[in-house]
Amino acid sequence: MSLDDKDLKILQILARNARVTYTEIGRKVGLSDVGVIKRVRRLENLGVIKGYTVVIDPRKLGYNLVSMTGIDVEPQKLFDVVNDLKKIENIKFIAITSGDHEIMTIIWSRDRDELAKIHDEISRKEGVKRVCPAIILDVVKDEKL
Repeated sequence: MSLDDKDLKILQILARNARVTYTEIGRKVGLSDVGVIKRVRRLENLGVIKGYTVVIDPRKLGYNLVSMTGIDVEPQKLFDVVNDLKKIENIKFIAITSGDHEIMTIIWSRDRDELAKIHDEISRKEGVKRVCPAIILDVVKDEKL
């Protein structure tokens, strides 16, 4: 798979605003709208573009605390814990990692009490050794590409 500068520029534009028109992208990268459409479809077929989404501000929905929470688990229970975590509605992101924690999550909560209950629920799951929350105070950079 080979991507050129125009492909990368198209990806940057779409990452900032997936609703931008092909004509506008074409003006910015020096292609016709048909040329942009062909490149976007190619990027989709290659799996470079996996989908299009909406970016939601959790605070606007009443989720006043967002926690990036690391979870340490017994290795033999890793996938059992992951499957249990998938069922918790407030957990919006789950990743298996090779870093300090076997699992990293992003949790949305309405307040401290709700977050404490979620962390307590996680800590009681069989195989969980430790829950390590970090409250996100401010996002200073959030680039998709």
